Amino acid sequence: MFRNLIFDWSGTLVDDLPPVLDATNQVLGVYGVPPMDRETFRLRFRLPYREFYEEMLPGVPLEELEVHFRKAFSGSSEPVTVLPHAREKLAWCQAQGIRCFVLTSMDSDAFRGQLEDFGLAGYFEATYSGVLDKREVILEILDRHRLAPGETAFVGDMTHDVETAHHAQLTSVAVLTGYTHAGALALARPHLTVQDLDGLRRLMERPTGKARPVATVGALIENDEGQVLMVRTHKWGHRWGIPGGKIERGENAAAALVREVREETGLEIAEPVFVMVQDCIDSDEFERREHFLLLNYLARKTSGEVCLNDEAQEFRWLTPEEALKLDLNQPTRLLIEEVLEGGTP
Repeated sequence: MFRNLIFDWSGTLVDDLPPVLDATNQVLGVYGVPPMDRETFRLRFRLPYREFYEEMLPGVPLEELEVHFRKAFSGSSEPVTVLPHAREKLAWCQAQGIRCFVLTSMDSDAFRGQLEDFGLAGYFEATYSGVLDKREVILEILDRHRLAPGETAFVGDMTHDVETAHHAQLTSVAVLTGYTHAGALALARPHLTVQDLDGLRRLMERPTGKARPVATVGALIENDEGQVLMVRTHKWGHRWGIPGGKIERGENAAAALVREVREETGLEIAEPVFVMVQDCIDSDEFERREHFLLLNYLARKTSGEVCLNDEAQEFRWLTPEEALKLDLNQPTRLLIEEVLEGGTP
């Protein structure tokens, strides 16, 4: 899929959020600002970090803040660890001949120390650190290393990483392991979103042999007010759709539908009515090229409140007519239109 990968560092390859949060709170404390907890920090922190500090500590020179931060970060007792699947992903890239680079805003001395301590230096052709605004450097990297934009992806965990990829006309790959929540990342419109780097590896692996179609179930779920449940997910390019998933071996379609809806939404359903089957072959909307057989149902919510798992980022209860005004994936649009036209028994 890609011949070149440019990685962010913090939150993408290593988990340094604990000492970063600790150091940030120490900096805020110098100026009498209360500390933040982890989730508040994830919601507010952004790059370029000069914008974050201008919001938190307006008027304080960035150079002054950097002195406090470097001292606090180097003295923090909070651990930094390599994220799960990161080392395996880099080894896989090396075995596949994929060229790898790092572009990070992290302080250069701290970055080089982590790079050596974790034994990751040998995986990268070149690294670029201490870059406050990555958009100012990304084009230089492409030119210096003769990287074709169409063969290159930028992999990161923050909206600034997605914006940097868009700026250079690269494929943007958002990972959900770091500093930014899935919902905020979705607003930046990455081309691909993966749970972690193992998901990216699996996405990039070339299938061997002739892959068979994958049978799935999904339901347009109605509540007592005649509204239907729409969920937005990164798997479908941040478009809206319906809950559903794969049928497991030995499981009938009706049981799979109940299970998938429960796992993805926390809802219990009843009275599923089969509506239609759709072929979905290598859709540009889906996160990878795949042939799905979509078994679509209409079902009624019986109990529970919507509690999304990590496959979806947002939900809405809407009338079918209102739902058609959303940015829907095409199979969901066809399903709703079929239901509105009376295409159910």
